[in-house]
Amino acid sequence: MKIPTPHIEAGMGEFAETVLMPGDPQRARFIADSFLKNVTLVTQVRGILGYTGYFGEHRVSVMASGMGIPSICIYAHELFNFYGVKNIIRIGSAGAINSDLKLLDIVVGLGACTDVDYSKLWGVEGVFAPIASFELLAGAVKAAENLQISVKVGNILSSDLFYSGADFKKWRGMGVLAVEMEAAGLYYVAAKAQKNALCICTISDIPATGEALSAKERQKNLKSMVEIALCLV
Repeated sequence: MKIPTPHIEAGMGEFAETVLMPGDPQRARFIADSFLKNVTLVTQVRGILGYTGYFGEHRVSVMASGMGIPSICIYAHELFNFYGVKNIIRIGSAGAINSDLKLLDIVVGLGACTDVDYSKLWGVEGVFAPIASFELLAGAVKAAENLQISVKVGNILSSDLFYSGADFKKWRGMGVLAVEMEAAGLYYVAAKAQKNALCICTISDIPATGEALSAKERQKNLKSMVEIALCLV
């Protein structure tokens, strides 16, 4: 496959080794404008915005993933395998499953359960366990401590269904902290490419109570999560 890939128009070398990956293209723009300097828009195919700039002296990229496992898998595969990216850090929102979690709490995904048989498409016999890069995970926990930001580390659930009406009691009983839609796919692709991945999420809603942040509140309250991720650059 030639560069650019079918879904990314950046040239070789235009992505940094570490890419922060929110789901929303406008969130990618917000992060680039708010946290980075000397920013360049490097891709905008299908409205998926990707930027490269500097955080202090460190070069870093931020690019949207879209929603769901199939979408993030396409972009992560192309970044890892054709653009020399070594680390992808998903920064997004999640719904609380654990009853101790509150709105705006930050969850770091040690592992990602899923209701999708994605790994079987690669002919894997048995059940593959998608997990984070230990290096990135340990770095995120240390960064949170240094920034005096409280985080909860544990298992999360990546589901294909947003409007599922699912009862999460059984997942809660297995110690799962929160539900989102992309982490397991990202961890699959990173494992296949032998690269590094991590998911850091902010709790945006609590399905059991109906509490939820507005879209504007989600954008406004990214700061802590992004600060942790940028410490890993």
